[in-house]
Amino acid sequence: MSLEEKTCVVTGASRGIGRGIAEELGRAGGDVVVNYHTSEAQAHDVVDAIEESGGNAIAVQGNVSEIDEMEAMCETTRRVFGPAEVVVNNAGITADQTFDNMTTEEWQSVVSVNLNGAFNCIKAYFDDVYNADTGRVINVSSMVGLKGNYGQANYAAAKSGLFGLTRTLALEMSKSGTTVNCIAPGFTKTDMLEDVPKEIQESILDQIPLNRFAEPKDIAGLVRYLAGSRSGYMTGQILPITGGMEW
Repeated sequence: MSLEEKTCVVTGASRGIGRGIAEELGRAGGDVVVNYHTSEAQAHDVVDAIEESGGNAIAVQGNVSEIDEMEAMCETTRRVFGPAEVVVNNAGITADQTFDNMTTEEWQSVVSVNLNGAFNCIKAYFDDVYNADTGRVINVSSMVGLKGNYGQANYAAAKSGLFGLTRTLALEMSKSGTTVNCIAPGFTKTDMLEDVPKEIQESILDQIPLNRFAEPKDIAGLVRYLAGSRSGYMTGQILPITGGMEW
């Protein structure tokens, strides 16, 4: 599943799942664009890790909720590595609150990054991946998009929106052979999970048959497969990675 000389873009790649994906694609031989919004130092740490493993990478600042910033990132990508062949929409934020207390700002900010951000990134890179020999779009959603979660109406709505986007783009991009798929990770060891109280974490673990939270590498392995040539007949799919947790 080599990605030798393939240009891969990963949004929100400075930490957590995004970092794991970026490093995995770099180990597979991809030229990786490590996108970040505010975590510049962490993004450069990811670049260093990829280069130490023998890969090539650059860190590019850009707010996915701003289309002009994604277009600028695309221009940088083309200038350094050439047209993108793999685009991974991973950037995401939370602003948890029960619906009756949720503000319009909390709703819009989460939807702007988690859903509109994927639109903006795909829009900027559309011609690149559509015309690539093996174009790949991979959207990172969440199990919360499948089953909902208390206090996360904004996050669940945005993440489930990625399902419809994925299936529709899979149809529209199929003429060129470009595939579009979506993964829906369960609870994963990231900064978001660390913010969850320990007692709630323990109650979640009781619902996971594998009795552990996912590691970023568990998610990255599937992304690597979807980014490669062997996944060429898979498109429009929503793929949960939940450790057996029911959704």
